[in-house]
Amino acid sequence: MKTYLQPEFAVLRDDYRCIRCGVCVGQCSYETHYYDEEEDVVRSREENCVGCQRCAVFCPTRALTIRTNPYEPRPNSNWRREHLSDLTRQAESGGMILTGMGNDKPFRIYWDHLLLNASQVTNPSIDPLREPMELRTYLGRKPDRVEVQGRSVRPVGSPLVTVEAPVLFSAMSYGAISFNVAQALMMAASDFGTLCNTGEGGWPKSLRKYRDNVIVQVASGRFGVDADYLNEARIIEIKIGQGAKPGIGGHLPGEKVVPLVAETRMIPVGTDALSPAPQHDIYSIEDLAMLIYALKEATNYEKPVGVKIAAVHNAAAIASGIARAGADIIVLDGLRGGTGAAPKVIRDNVGIPIELALAQVDERLRREGIRQQVSVLVAGGFRQSSDVIKAIALGADAVYIGTAAFVSIGCTLCQKCYTGKCPWGITTNQPHLVKRVNPEIAAERLSNLLHAWSHEIKEMLGGMGINSIESLRGNRPHLRGVGLENWELEVLGVKGAGI
Repeated sequence: MKTYLQPEFAVLRDDYRCIRCGVCVGQCSYETHYYDEEEDVVRSREENCVGCQRCAVFCPTRALTIRTNPYEPRPNSNWRREHLSDLTRQAESGGMILTGMGNDKPFRIYWDHLLLNASQVTNPSIDPLREPMELRTYLGRKPDRVEVQGRSVRPVGSPLVTVEAPVLFSAMSYGAISFNVAQALMMAASDFGTLCNTGEGGWPKSLRKYRDNVIVQVASGRFGVDADYLNEARIIEIKIGQGAKPGIGGHLPGEKVVPLVAETRMIPVGTDALSPAPQHDIYSIEDLAMLIYALKEATNYEKPVGVKIAAVHNAAAIASGIARAGADIIVLDGLRGGTGAAPKVIRDNVGIPIELALAQVDERLRREGIRQQVSVLVAGGFRQSSDVIKAIALGADAVYIGTAAFVSIGCTLCQKCYTGKCPWGITTNQPHLVKRVNPEIAAERLSNLLHAWSHEIKEMLGGMGINSIESLRGNRPHLRGVGLENWELEVLGVKGAGI
């Protein structure tokens, strides 16, 4: 069938600069470029280009420019180019349209409409370069009491886990990401003093030396879950849902299930790894409580247990139930959360922004007097340190980052993660592509990102006259809204600027 689709990107080559070296041919995993021996020229199949920019970055003479195809259909406010392209693609394939990464629609990003207060005269600012600033964060249920014996102080109750800053690496499973990237994330978490989540894909045994900095997931597919998997982790997280695809399960295509992925997930090589939408042993809060305490029993009550849900309109009520079921941590994932593969229609139309869900969950738990029983982690599109500090002021204990971590490694958000051909070596298991990520270099870049954000958070805290991140948690008077409707300010629980 002849395609009616126009290429999404235009490949512009400066023939004067091009030296026919073939670097672009070797770097493109989508076979966009090829060498024409007869004409002694490098040509491009624009219909294959995904706009990853790798060829342009590695071209030694800067001969390549990748741009969005300037083709535009007849202007129509209802039938935009995206709609026409999706309809044509479905007419030619007969299948659902898949996509990677998070929601890219122009929904309001509330972090950009929230401003922080600054100290002036009566409440002086603090110089973070000369005065101690505390970013250390404790995850888990706060102790009911402490016992003092001499100079030692021991909290009594559920165990707490310490991270050096309120930023963690989000759940990204081995198989969806390459082994080298999984290793880099764990190396960076260990180096900096934070945590990395394995996702639902199991945990390769060769990476268990980073056990002090790893969160493991128990998802509906139970991939890789056994007693050792649970006991070697620092925290256990039950995955109910995720922001990019609330209410549906996970899917790792069979072509990504190479031997080590199969061994890690305990499934046959080359078979699709399918996670059901529900966990079939959880249909009520009582069922969830049974699983939480089964996991605590299996780990001798030495590990905090968290529960991850997608940000939906009744997230506050669900979070209340999770806290009462005995969870130590609640994880909320908003609609801008990333993924390796999701139906585009789900990613773009299901769920709510993390800012609104977080505000309501924190408010509900405080109103019911159980906020101290759980930590609240949030995920879904955190782009910069100011997003993090605003989330903490809105009620979070810490945040997960995924896409930001990938970008620090080299990702350019081409949204083709599900193809398994990631040209940057991040979301692929093809050996020649996996090698494009050096774990040591990637870990250094990830650590640099966390150090940079930590310095910026300290600067912002200092400007607010606060010397401890704990003092900011849920302190909404430090926030003011700009350009928001009254109902939005009410849901967020903040005042408008100037009030």
